[in-house]
Amino acid sequence: MTVITNITEQDVQSLLREQNVDNEAQRKTKRKRLFLALGAGVAITGAGYYGYDTFVASRHAFTDNAYVGADVAQVTPLVGGPVSQVLVQDAQQVHRGDVLVRLDDTDARIAVARAEAELGATIRRVRGLVATDSGLGAQVAARAADETRAAAQLVAARSDAEKARIDLARRQALAESGAVSGEELTSMRNAYNTALANLGAAQAARAQASATRTAAIGTRNANLALIADSSVDDNPEVRAARAALDQARVDLTRMVIRAPIDGVVSRRQVQVGQRVQPGAPLMTVVPIQAAYVDANFKEVQLAKVQPGQPVKLTSDLYGEDVVYHGRVIGFSGGTGAAFAVVPAQNATGNWIKVVQRLPVRIRLDPRELAQHPLRVGLSMTADIGIAG
Repeated sequence: MTVITNITEQDVQSLLREQNVDNEAQRKTKRKRLFLALGAGVAITGAGYYGYDTFVASRHAFTDNAYVGADVAQVTPLVGGPVSQVLVQDAQQVHRGDVLVRLDDTDARIAVARAEAELGATIRRVRGLVATDSGLGAQVAARAADETRAAAQLVAARSDAEKARIDLARRQALAESGAVSGEELTSMRNAYNTALANLGAAQAARAQASATRTAAIGTRNANLALIADSSVDDNPEVRAARAALDQARVDLTRMVIRAPIDGVVSRRQVQVGQRVQPGAPLMTVVPIQAAYVDANFKEVQLAKVQPGQPVKLTSDLYGEDVVYHGRVIGFSGGTGAAFAVVPAQNATGNWIKVVQRLPVRIRLDPRELAQHPLRVGLSMTADIGIAG
């Protein structure tokens, strides 16, 4: 049986309009669902970030801008000389006191022998000064006796001169009456002149004896100044000579250069036959057993970081399978930019603020360092556990 349906154009258009309305409603519903899903995703992401920041990130300070460091010891000679032996190589492990380099000690041994001879000569010279003091004392006593004798002679000369003057005066008084001959008067006058001359000589002799005694006292005092208040061993000259000998012996011992600390030899720059000068760098000893880490954290990460907080570290050398445990020692006195060779000059018109990094010193566990040694300059990652 055949069914004939009469559908007009208006009916077709009505059906199309109804279909379009249904499609539009479906699109709006789908769009609404998408917006709801997007909003839910943003809310979940925000909540997750807030939870991570509150319960995880806020309790950790992390950086991969960290490097291994150590207080290396620069090996330099304290005396100069030619190198006779070099007993270590780069990367060799050494212990404190191990011989690293020997210098030719011929000149140093000669200097010790010369200083020993000078000390012996100085001791003998000082002993001679001590012995001379007794002789100089005797000379002072002898000069005092000479002065006493000269004084007595002066008194006698004065008496003779006075007696001659009186005799001459008497003869001159009698000569007017003719009781004394002219010859006798002349003889008395000559005796008086001789007595005056003897008096002058006695005065000069006394002055000379006094001066000689004063000179003898000065000589003895000068000798006493060299030996006073000290024995031979405590004499300044002897002590100076002994100090020179000690210095020569110290210089001799310094011809052997030893390791100042335990560590690994690095940057060896000395060769046999080379003549080195005091202070010239020969090599570096790196104490890898006392290595530390300088971690450069952003300044905004350090608000809650304090000395003593635990740190977990990994190195690029061993990877994440090896974890080091350390402690925060303290902070540097300035940022890296502050200590740069050419520091940034911010007092300019084109200034742009840049977040600075502050070095944080971290002490490592010596037992872990012994198991997995590190080297200076290796890259590290540091994660500081911040107390809530």
